[in-house]
Amino acid sequence: MTPADTAPAGGPGGLRSRHAWQHLGGDMGTFNRLHLIRQVDLFTLRLFLSAIEERQIGRAAIRENIAASTATKRIQVLEDIAGIQLLERGPKGVVPSPAGAVLARYVRQIFDSLEDMRSEIASFTEGVRGDLTIASARTLLVPFLAREIGEYSREYPLVNLAVHDVENADIVQQVAHGQADIGVFAAAYELDLDGVDVTPYRRDRLVAVVRQDHWLSDQLSVTFRDLLPEKLIAVNSMLGAFRAAARRLEQDFEPGYTVRSASVAISLVRAGLGVTVQPECLVSQETAPGVAMVQLDEPWAVRKIHIATPHGRTPGPAARAFLSQLLDRPSDDRGAPSHS
Repeated sequence: MTPADTAPAGGPGGLRSRHAWQHLGGDMGTFNRLHLIRQVDLFTLRLFLSAIEERQIGRAAIRENIAASTATKRIQVLEDIAGIQLLERGPKGVVPSPAGAVLARYVRQIFDSLEDMRSEIASFTEGVRGDLTIASARTLLVPFLAREIGEYSREYPLVNLAVHDVENADIVQQVAHGQADIGVFAAAYELDLDGVDVTPYRRDRLVAVVRQDHWLSDQLSVTFRDLLPEKLIAVNSMLGAFRAAARRLEQDFEPGYTVRSASVAISLVRAGLGVTVQPECLVSQETAPGVAMVQLDEPWAVRKIHIATPHGRTPGPAARAFLSQLLDRPSDDRGAPSHS
């Protein structure tokens, strides 16, 4: 068998593409094409792309709704099969190695072909029809749901889709009163769940966010007691949790600033006006330069995210399809939180 027989088709310049594929495995003896086909699933390849795009395996795990440990293991297995390092690890996250960049290019071609296939097959069937209204907060829409909603709209183009961006406390009420078919919300102190059925969706962590030159930035972890003497910037939706945590410490809590969004709170931290607590998925070097994340060592720092549906009502076909998409995950990670 010649190298041309084992080189993948496609790409500009057959000779250049063939040499690039050889570079993926170092040499053709370390890269087994059949082993790749038989052992690596599409989800692992998508996870690999997500790690490159997010620049962190942990964030890729959040994005793909699996445990961080499972994500790390899957990428390690992929590298073992390739016979070469695909991601270069550093203090700021991961970037593709030269071989990883080659693999990423071919994997994107695979997913582009799958999207073309989906479009062509969809033309042979009418598919799911109906209306679907989703209610969620911006802190969940941006990191979790925007991508899911985009994929859903492509998969079910005949569904009339509406998205309500509302405060976390209002999500459950919209579902209970019939204003939304599905609500995705973060569990919060004293949140009234009457009128809805609740399904666990995923988990995220709250972290302390401080300026990079703040004395707390060098700590491995901090407690809420450590943050209380600082000027704590609170987002409205977290005020109840902060006050409850302060009461458990038998202390009073008054925020230094109260704001409506995480982005404003982080901007105030960057300006040196205090510290804040935010979901880890909303903080990155790209979106929040000049700040540092410190692990929050509190039981309530695990943010539980749930799906709400109207109590006692069977969801329609459009809602069932979206619920199935949200709750779908690889069989080796069912029941595990997406991030722990």
